[in-house]
Amino acid sequence: MAEDLDHIHHFEAGSDPTTLLLLHGTGGDEHDLVPLGRMLHPTANLLSPRGKVLEGGMPRFFRRLAMGVFDVDDLKARADDLLTFVDRAATSYGFDRSRVVVLGYSNGANIAAGMLLSTDRPFAGAALLHAMVPFETDMRPDLSGLRVLLTGGRRDQMIAPASTEQLSEMLMSAGADVTLHWEPGGHELTHAEVEVVKGWLEKLAG
Repeated sequence: MAEDLDHIHHFEAGSDPTTLLLLHGTGGDEHDLVPLGRMLHPTANLLSPRGKVLEGGMPRFFRRLAMGVFDVDDLKARADDLLTFVDRAATSYGFDRSRVVVLGYSNGANIAAGMLLSTDRPFAGAALLHAMVPFETDMRPDLSGLRVLLTGGRRDQMIAPASTEQLSEMLMSAGADVTLHWEPGGHELTHAEVEVVKGWLEKLAG
């Protein structure tokens, strides 16, 4: 781990210029999504930070006030902090910052959505798995041409499908090229969903 970086994290170098930024869900850590990332893109660099917030001992990327109710000020501040971490990691590890693709699940997908809505085109692409609207805003960054994959479960008890659809509309209104994929189940990741992400990443690289 590079000593000048202030997030506990895991980094694996690959032979491809693409770097996957892996953002875990509540209760996960810097190792949770590494096997998934390696399966999805065997030759990519993998950068996986641990969320700095603890909720009942479980790591998260930002505070929430209740289930589905976010501390928006904290979310925005930590989204900015995470963007700075990625910039510094690119310098420390020598990967191409412009080739970073973010892959987040649940809480990790929500902080990723916050990053997308906070600055112009910060990533080469973004796969947000089971994400919701991170905060309401009339301001839209310029995400023209940014490819975004959103996935969700039609019977998700933690994230209302309507919130995922609203996030899709917000990103499209900022110019992003959004693909919205639905699974029939709940909040869990499915094999079919993972295959959709893999195919999307292959098209992104092509």
